[in-house]
Amino acid sequence: MAPVTRSAVARGATADTAVLAFDFGTRRIGVAVGDLATRIAHPLATIERERESDRFDAIEALVAEWKPARLVVGMPVHADGTPHATTVRARRFGRRLAGRTGLPVEFADERHTTFAASDALAQAGVTGRRAREVRDRVAAQLILQAWLDEHDGR
Repeated sequence: MAPVTRSAVARGATADTAVLAFDFGTRRIGVAVGDLATRIAHPLATIERERESDRFDAIEALVAEWKPARLVVGMPVHADGTPHATTVRARRFGRRLAGRTGLPVEFADERHTTFAASDALAQAGVTGRRAREVRDRVAAQLILQAWLDEHDGR
């Protein structure tokens, strides 16, 4: 999967239209970028750093590059919608993102996105190690696309 560039996503996108989304995980964080004008999400990066401070440094670098208007964090819950231990951690992650970036953070249901991402990659012929490398960013893309489809961006 080639890296996504600003021009490939949103030529002329402004700080009013870019959105970054995160598929939060304790080991990896998938990141997607989208544009409120085109209403299309793209997989962007997978952040896999040992230390939490290094993960936030990588996120802050993406925020500086893309200058998003807002951030979206996938909210992991059980299939019936009830919270679990990772739900609490994802909320904390979102609060820290808001505090560190000064940007509004919204939460989006992420039920089954990792499974859907794995399935989509398999259907595209991306398997094994390569699928594991990009699965979280594709899950973030699915989270962001669902959010874009449900919200008018305000």
